[in-house]
Amino acid sequence: MGFAEQRFNVNLSILFTELPLLERPAAAAAAGFTAVELWWPWVDSPTPEQSELDALKQAIEDAGVQLTGLNFYAGQLPGPDRGALSIPGAESEKFRANIEVAADFARSLGCKALNALYGNRIDGVDPAEQDALALENLVRAARAADRIGAILLIETLNKPESPLYPLVSAPAAIGIVDKVNDATGLGNAKFLMDLYHLSMNGEDLPAVIEEYAAKTGHVQIADNPGRGAPGTGSLPLEDLLDQLKKAGYEGWVGLEYKPGDRPSAEAFDWLSR
Repeated sequence: MGFAEQRFNVNLSILFTELPLLERPAAAAAAGFTAVELWWPWVDSPTPEQSELDALKQAIEDAGVQLTGLNFYAGQLPGPDRGALSIPGAESEKFRANIEVAADFARSLGCKALNALYGNRIDGVDPAEQDALALENLVRAARAADRIGAILLIETLNKPESPLYPLVSAPAAIGIVDKVNDATGLGNAKFLMDLYHLSMNGEDLPAVIEEYAAKTGHVQIADNPGRGAPGTGSLPLEDLLDQLKKAGYEGWVGLEYKPGDRPSAEAFDWLSR
């Protein structure tokens, strides 16, 4: 099948970041993409001014691209944070304040996938306390996603780059997916399968695909080593995506890689092959 058979979208929080946020959707469209995804763009505010939300919505609509994925508020990302929903106190409250804002923004653009990053372990806090808070907040997020007809994504990150993040294996994230679905009865929590993060953890990627494709709601890719474009590392991404497709995955594949020392517009030459 090959790359030509996949539906790729561009993550505008890691590609085209040399441009102001409101210019990125048009740049993705100019590069030939019809869909984009985003981390929560306002890292300092879970509840930005409506004018800021409206401006980004207008930029996406004017570019003629579809928003296919959006993160809930996740703290300083990129930066030291890896989510807010399991952090007791102010960060958890920020996540809760963001839930309906993010869901309403997603609904306004027909976005059907919301990603909830779990958050780091905190010194001096019982992991069980964090996990209980996380489940409570994920249930809220799942219900908000269900309200707009969307899925809730739970993501595995990688231990070398995120040593305080507890979900650093596919089974760990799947366990949370199952807990959320059991708690809500909605069945809309899904696995975000990021092949780069899983490879950094040393997981058997074909085995992960075979076992968890049915519970996967979104896929993201970057090559390894380096988190660059396909072909810059050694991951057999074309074969892995073919396997996913054969296993029944029909969703978008998010391009969440670093462009390297070149403009983002030049980081898609692998697609022409």
